[in-house]
Amino acid sequence: MHAFQFQTTSSILCEVGATAKIGELMAKMGCKKVAFVTDAMILKLGLADAALEGIKSAGLDLHLIDDVVPDPPVSMILTAVEEAKAAGVDGVVSVGGGSSLDTAKLIAVLTGSTQPIEEMYGVGLVTGSRLPLVLAPTTAGTGSEVTPISIVTTGTNEKKGVVSPQLIPDWAILDAELTVGLPAHITAATGIDAMVHAIEAYTSKFKKNVVSDCLAREALRLLGANIHTACKNGEDRDARSNMLLGSMLAGMAFANSPVAAVHALAYPLGGHFHVPHGLSNALVLPYVLEFNMESAAEQYAEIGPIIFPELAGKSVAEIGKGMVEGFKAMGPALGMQSKLAEVGVNHNNLPMLAEDAMKQTRLLVNNPREMTYEAALNIYTQAL
Repeated sequence: MHAFQFQTTSSILCEVGATAKIGELMAKMGCKKVAFVTDAMILKLGLADAALEGIKSAGLDLHLIDDVVPDPPVSMILTAVEEAKAAGVDGVVSVGGGSSLDTAKLIAVLTGSTQPIEEMYGVGLVTGSRLPLVLAPTTAGTGSEVTPISIVTTGTNEKKGVVSPQLIPDWAILDAELTVGLPAHITAATGIDAMVHAIEAYTSKFKKNVVSDCLAREALRLLGANIHTACKNGEDRDARSNMLLGSMLAGMAFANSPVAAVHALAYPLGGHFHVPHGLSNALVLPYVLEFNMESAAEQYAEIGPIIFPELAGKSVAEIGKGMVEGFKAMGPALGMQSKLAEVGVNHNNLPMLAEDAMKQTRLLVNNPREMTYEAALNIYTQAL
């Protein structure tokens, strides 16, 4: 067995209604005043109410940061950091989607640091420590609650990643109540995003390991078995809990066996066209799978029947083809767009997208087959 390293969140609380306990957890970590990071819609929908009430009941002061936007720009994050410093916070909580959780991680790191964020872009470049951090996702997709990764949008609409162990939170809170009633198309997109995390972790070129493999397989079992139910019946708390758990396990997997070309090609769609991250992944996934087939067919054959049970017993080639066709059909079946043209992309945009995708070297190095500009352009063309 080859040597590997595995890191993840130290504590997990998986329980319907668990967000009400966040204040108690922060108090036990010695916090007196916490920054609460979320977005305006989460507040409006009341999804943060239990956490906010729990924080106040625990006797903690609160500094609210509720202006997080999708694909968070660096300027927004730095403004939030200055506000947190001025408020004197000593802990950070986030209830929200991946953008809120990613923002909270950076606030926790930057608030007690003099290191510029520009020096953090990349892998393992964060110096110093962070404030106590508790994260509760409102979608079953990013797995951000257990990853050492935060993705930001720079002034050039390019997405950059900060990847460092300091970003791993102290607690991940999985509360299915937060995802009840989530619209079907968002449930679908975030669920497929989580599947991509597991698939790319399972086929990652350099850091694939036995622990991530086990987590990825179980994540795909939970996600594949529950995504249709969760989309059709948003009130099904068992399905919602299983989706959250699958998303978290996939997050643990790819945090240690990193994602690759699907994400590299998805990021420019978010940066330039503001396509939600999960949908971006779903739109390019089948065509990246097809491209990777000559290098990863055996691995796809191992996980394909977990997602699509009807593929069990088929040949390696049949399973590979079945995975591609299965994901092409899954998006529309769950009410999602299936082509780039449906999200505002036209043929003239494709060279720009391919150029930007090739800048994602942190991700592309993990792909089982070497990605080229020509191949990226062809994938976008097929997805158009």
